[in-house]
Amino acid sequence: MFVAARNENNWSPRVAIGSITDSVGRTPGERPLFSRRTSSLLGIQLVGCGSYVPDVVVTNEDLNRQYGCDANWIVQRTGICERRHAPPGMATSDLCVEAARRAIEDASVDPADIDLLVVGTFTPDQQCPSTACLVQDRLGLDCPAFDTVAACAGFMYAMTTAAQFVAAGTAKLALVVGADCMSRIVNPADQKIFPLFGDGAGAVLVSRGSSDQGLVCYQLGADGSGGPLLDRPAGGTRTPISSANLEAGEHYLQMDGRNVFKWAVRMLVDTIELVLEKSDRSVHDISLFLLHQANIRIIKAAADQLNIPEEKLFVNLDRYGNTSAGSIPLVLDEALKAGRIERGDDLLMCGFGAGLTWGTGVFRW
Repeated sequence: MFVAARNENNWSPRVAIGSITDSVGRTPGERPLFSRRTSSLLGIQLVGCGSYVPDVVVTNEDLNRQYGCDANWIVQRTGICERRHAPPGMATSDLCVEAARRAIEDASVDPADIDLLVVGTFTPDQQCPSTACLVQDRLGLDCPAFDTVAACAGFMYAMTTAAQFVAAGTAKLALVVGADCMSRIVNPADQKIFPLFGDGAGAVLVSRGSSDQGLVCYQLGADGSGGPLLDRPAGGTRTPISSANLEAGEHYLQMDGRNVFKWAVRMLVDTIELVLEKSDRSVHDISLFLLHQANIRIIKAAADQLNIPEEKLFVNLDRYGNTSAGSIPLVLDEALKAGRIERGDDLLMCGFGAGLTWGTGVFRW
């Protein structure tokens, strides 16, 4: 039984004060018009989970020796002690394939039964074909395959998209992968951005479940006015790659760290409060919070405002850094293997990042 519940279409305007505003009076990315639109999708379950990170461990001390990064600053300001980097020749699709194989093994399913593949990534192997098509070929799947591009919210966008196919009956067993090879798109000379990111992937299989399982309430959101806060200026049709922008480093990820931090904390609080309210849940009812592993200070600041106990936060960014779309399925897989999730638990997942985009959901296991 599938229950597609309410859509809330009321918008709550937030007024910003700033020197730069857009046509509706907002400071881009600082105070978005926060949508109160939510949905629910019950009758689905996650039947398998797997993750993969490269073997190469890069510690803060390694970054200090190689690039002069301040090892103490990194851990104090971010909570990151080490991260994984893909070796030369390894690409995002390689991370996806290994995570997917582990999820398939965990679910004990026949790959021939997979009838949909959705990959969330913004670091594709190449512009064309999609990473999903490369993964489909490597896994020998016979199914539609496509990417979703929502940066660090990529897994939430991909999972909810796949769940809609399963709920509609157009897919019975969907493979969802969140993966990014961030070490390829950050500038080693940028000592404030380069230490934040790592490479990794996670995968889940989505199938039909009982009527009480699935997304009790979820929200997908976007605020394109904040796009310039976190972007890669060069490499698309607006600014094709040239020797000039390569020399300027415009093909690397650019980030306004201070304003991204402020936005992320505020957005986390807003979207989590909304999804809890609409699902008739409180912080007390949630067994585990699986939040995007961007920065421990973002997580703690939001948790403090929401009164989330530390024991309900599952954190692994100290070992992996920010793996973007790989972040949430990585913490989910580790939490499952640590025995932190049981049938009937309510989990809260939230991914957020460039776009600006976010995806938040209360998932009944």
